[in-house]
Amino acid sequence: MQSQTETERNRAIVQASFDRWRAGTGSPFELLAEEADWTIVGSSPLSKTYPNRQAFLDEVIGPFNARMATRLVPEVRAIYADGDMVIALFDAAATANDGEPYRNTYTWYFRMSDGKVINAVAFFDTREFDEFWNRVAPARQ
Repeated sequence: MQSQTETERNRAIVQASFDRWRAGTGSPFELLAEEADWTIVGSSPLSKTYPNRQAFLDEVIGPFNARMATRLVPEVRAIYADGDMVIALFDAAATANDGEPYRNTYTWYFRMSDGKVINAVAFFDTREFDEFWNRVAPARQ
């Protein structure tokens, strides 16, 4: 069983990264270890396991941000932690390059080690995501 200290430390690390993301001064992706894998669950063409931080950033986050006119801003509902596992439940919204809103609700499961995310699993409305992804062309990458 993991110590309460580890649980609270991991929760605080993730909370602080979401706070920075909301403020526009950081993001939870800075917590990813280089070798961290990220799995998008569902039936989206992007649903798969990305084998490391760079693959995930290159294939998902870069093209996602390139489709946005404004940055994605999270509204955290809750962050739960138990030992090395941290779960973030949040809503996020932005305006896409076509002027239409993008909104989704996410649950991310982070397995932590030494203050870094080593494994992530993401759940969200893949239908909403796919509609946006196919509708909006990236402006830059």
